[in-house]
Parts: sequence; structure tokens; C-alpha cells
Amino acid sequence: MDATVVSHTRQAGPPGRWLLLTHQLPPEPAYFRVRVRRRLTAIGAVPVKNSVYALPASETAREDFEWLFREIVEDGGEATLCEAVFLDDRTDERLRGELIADRNAAYAAIRDEAEAAAGEAGGSAVLRALRRRLEEAIARDAFGAPARHEAENAVAALEARLSNDRKESQMNVEGRTIEGISGRTWVTRRGAKVDRIASSWLIRRFIDPSAELRFVDPETHVPAAGELRFDMFGGEYTHAGEMCTFETLVDRFGLADPALRAIAEIVHDIDLKEDRFGRPETAGVASLIDGIAAGHPHDEERIRRGAEFLDDLYTHFRGAPA
Repeated sequence: MDATVVSHTRQAGPPGRWLLLTHQLPPEPAYFRVRVRRRLTAIGAVPVKNSVYALPASETAREDFEWLFREIVEDGGEATLCEAVFLDDRTDERLRGELIADRNAAYAAIRDEAEAAAGEAGGSAVLRALRRRLEEAIARDAFGAPARHEAENAVAALEARLSNDRKESQMNVEGRTIEGISGRTWVTRRGAKVDRIASSWLIRRFIDPSAELRFVDPETHVPAAGELRFDMFGGEYTHAGEMCTFETLVDRFGLADPALRAIAEIVHDIDLKEDRFGRPETAGVASLIDGIAAGHPHDEERIRRGAEFLDDLYTHFRGAPA
């Protein structure tokens, strides 16, 4: 290899300087070799020859290679990490071309997934994952791969569509206002858990967006004129027959939305400790709600955290096949 090697302690330079990782791995265990190959692929390193891999010199590349260097040495392999300049233009051009192709492929995958999610009403979780992947791809894009702009535009379009969907879904699902229900005071028991967290979200998002929520001690609370009580004994909206409060609200306000029905089935089984509907998401939702309740003693914070999660869960069910 025709290269000029400089000290490892030297500061990373501009494109044209390369970090080289040379390694030799023991024959066993086989999974160690597989792990190293996967790690090299994940960080976008390209082979120079045999067991020599290169990345354009940068702080990100240095950190990636240093972690892998430590893993190789600690697990019984040998490795050398250095900074170099190739004296033959062909090697430099080949490595640049391979890195640009690799970044273009990563950007194209992000673009395709963003466009698919936009067409199929994907969820906020998909958007967050794509943003993270886009940031990682940009951080490793030393040579300005041209597909970056398409990926950025596709992710931005998905974000805009999800924002519009959220605004539209904050209206009643049939585009109607609910007569007499606007800016009311909604009262429930303090110590909110799954039914009260979900019902509070439902009220503010679909029934009364400007609702004021109050959390009270049911033993001492004296009902005031005009307030609406939910999930309380004697309340206007509470358990009815075999329905939990969330189901009662969905039924009484005519919210004929399959996504809300799916959430209602989950809330029912968690709140009533049943397995009537047997939805696969129920156990995970129960664990998350338990975590919110355990980590946040104040009801307002429980409602806020629960609303963020339920927004995403609702978006997920809107995009799920019927």
C-alpha cells in the first residue's frame, strides 16, 4: 500500500486524508469475525485491500474506528489505526466513489421509506426513526452524496403530512362540532391511570379541545354547576354495563373511528383486567402506562405524557390495514 503514515494523535484533516484500520482476527470464534464485518458495514468503512479499511478523516470516523479498535484488541485480535494520504490518485478516487455510492444507497432507502409512509399514513415513530437515520447518514457523508437532498425532501414531506393529519384529527372524526361541549370543566379522580389517562386524551383531542381538567379527591369533592365528571361514581361519563369510561365516551359521543375502537379495546382489557379483545399491543401499552404512573406523581404530567403516546398509537392504528 503506497501511503504516508502519520501519528495517530494528529488532528483529523479535511477530505483527502484518510483514517485506516488494519486488523487481524483470530480464526475462532466465528461470530467475532461476523460482528467485526457488520460493524465495519454499519459505520460505512470501505476496504482498501484485504483487512485494511478506510474512512475519510473526521471526528466521527475517528470515534467509530477507535471503538472498533478497542473491541478487536480486547477480544484477542490485532489492530492498527493510523491517518494517511494516498499518493496514487486512483486509490483516492476509488474510495471516494465507493463512499459516495454507499451514502447514496443509504439516502435512497430513507427516501423510499419516507415516501411509502407518506402514502400509507405512517406514524410518528416511523418519522422519528427516519430522522435519526438521516442524521447518521449526513454525519458520515464526507463528500456530499447527491441523493441527500431527495432524502431530506421526502422526510420533510412526511413530517408535513403527519402534522396536517394531526390537526385534522383534532376535530370530531366526522367534521362536526359537539353541541354544548366547549371549554367545559371535566372532573375526575386524582391518581390517574389507564382509563383516566386515555379518557382525558380523548376528551381534549376529539370532544372538547379547550377542556379544563381537574383531579379531585372523590371523598371530599362537591360537584359544581356545569362541570362534567368522568370515571367517578355518579359521574356523567363513567363505567356503563361492561364498558370502561373510555368506551362510554366513544359510544356516547358517536366517535365511529376504527382507530379509536382499537384503543378502546386495549383500555378495556387493561382497566378491567380482562382478555376479551386479546389485542397484541395490550401488554406493551399496560407496561408503558404503569411506567408513566410510577414515574410521575402529578396527574397533569401523567396526562401530558400519556397524550403524547396515545397520539402516536392513534396514528399507528389509522395507518394499520383494516
